[in-house]
Amino acid sequence: MSYPCLILAAGFGTRMGALTRDRPKALVEVAGRPLIAHALEAVRQGGAGPIAVNAHYRAEDLRDWLAIHGPDVHFLHETPDILDSGGAVKNALSVLGDGPIFTLNADAVWDGPAPLGALADAWEPARMDALLALVPRSAAVGRQGGGDFAMATDGRLAWDKGPEGAVYVGAQLIDPTRIAARTEAIFPMREIWEEMMEAGRLHGLMHDGRWADVGHPAGIAEAERMLGHDTTF
Repeated sequence: MSYPCLILAAGFGTRMGALTRDRPKALVEVAGRPLIAHALEAVRQGGAGPIAVNAHYRAEDLRDWLAIHGPDVHFLHETPDILDSGGAVKNALSVLGDGPIFTLNADAVWDGPAPLGALADAWEPARMDALLALVPRSAAVGRQGGGDFAMATDGRLAWDKGPEGAVYVGAQLIDPTRIAARTEAIFPMREIWEEMMEAGRLHGLMHDGRWADVGHPAGIAEAERMLGHDTTF
């Protein structure tokens, strides 16, 4: 089954330093292509649609790129304020509908099968409010710090920020009912996950492959090595 997808590409343009002086992070290149191109490929491989992309810093540059390379994508410019991850989803419901949707972080690349297709195949709305794609800490290329979650045998998640915690790879399938019910415009996804966790309805799925964090400059070379596109020689 196909679900809509929001690619989360809004940020302040600070973590990548000089690389984002003249472009948003989503247009920083990894293996010869901008991050947003990798994200769109993952979305389309997963059969998702319609697609929306949000933006804040240098949003016009991303809008112009999408006009050429993704004219079917809904562009959501968060201005004057950035809405945070939960608020971004709430804002996107006006174009993506009120049913389950994928969200995908733009500052990452993967190997192995497209993560969204696996999430759709494993989705069980009777017992899940969200299903998050995870990798073991050892498969999190370029990760700075520990893990995010512990996963029980039935797939339910609890927080685990230690070295043995599984890492969230920025891809999920989520029922947005709790998000739509929030009265505020700006709030983090973490608050929604905590509500679901307390209700026993936050679940995880291990991604069959590796994931590279490209949210910081050092992650680019590591991601390219993972993809077999090492340019250091």
